[in-house]
Amino acid sequence: MIINRRTVEKIVRRFFFCTAAASVAILFMIMVFLFMEGLPILGKVSIKEFIFGQYWYPTSDPPDFGIFPLILASVSVMTVSSLISVPLGVMTAIYLAELASRKVGEIIKPMVELLAALPSVVIGFFGMVVVAPFLQETFNLATGLNLFNASLMLAFMSVPTICSLSEDAIYSVPTALKEASLALGATHWETIWRVVIPASLSGISTAVILGMSRAIGETMVVLMVAGGAAMIPTSLFDPVRPMPASIAAEMAEAPFRGDHYYALFATGIVLFLFTLMFNIIADQIACKYKQVGDSTL
Repeated sequence: MIINRRTVEKIVRRFFFCTAAASVAILFMIMVFLFMEGLPILGKVSIKEFIFGQYWYPTSDPPDFGIFPLILASVSVMTVSSLISVPLGVMTAIYLAELASRKVGEIIKPMVELLAALPSVVIGFFGMVVVAPFLQETFNLATGLNLFNASLMLAFMSVPTICSLSEDAIYSVPTALKEASLALGATHWETIWRVVIPASLSGISTAVILGMSRAIGETMVVLMVAGGAAMIPTSLFDPVRPMPASIAAEMAEAPFRGDHYYALFATGIVLFLFTLMFNIIADQIACKYKQVGDSTL
């Protein structure tokens, strides 16, 4: 019986190892394919011209493969959406974890989770049909499909991620810390501000960075509501074309193994490096500033 148990344990252990190894192998193969298809464009343009070039006209003669407007559009949309989603998500998490009654929490939390379940195309359609005409009429704009519209929609998509992870981080703060603060005469709000938030800052920071990573990598929403103009934005209401939108919109019409094709894959490499950087930062924060409590995010 003991031998059988050990055999089963070995089989289970090897099964999970193979599963994890398969995940790593698939990711590695995707990375190899991405770099194989993207790096050939550097034979046509230098890295400096590709990254910092201000004109993206891949079908002109001669073509221009400068993705700086696309990078700036992605960063701008991510930044503005974060300015909206981070306070909203973190404050909602604090309210649900520390202030809301049980009945109220049972109502609000499913609604936040439902927002996460909405398909991105539905959110994009809402931005096109409802938000775009409102912005156009309210601010007398040429078009309501612009940077601010895309940022607003991405903020709605990022809030559930930030809220859920932040709430878990706040919940993991030991009750003893809160009780000690209250015993010393601190109010509930002072306990939240001076004890709970600092103790859960690692998890909250991780949630924020993962929310930003979600925003910069989103495709469908920015494709539908960002405006699609490959230009450097000078205003919140300028139409833009972030990197994911450019890849999705142009890949079908790019000649296979042509310069345009390689340039789009190289753009994907840049986008991949952005998201990789965000995930590394989140992991470093989680490791360096360990969560105070029973668990670490």
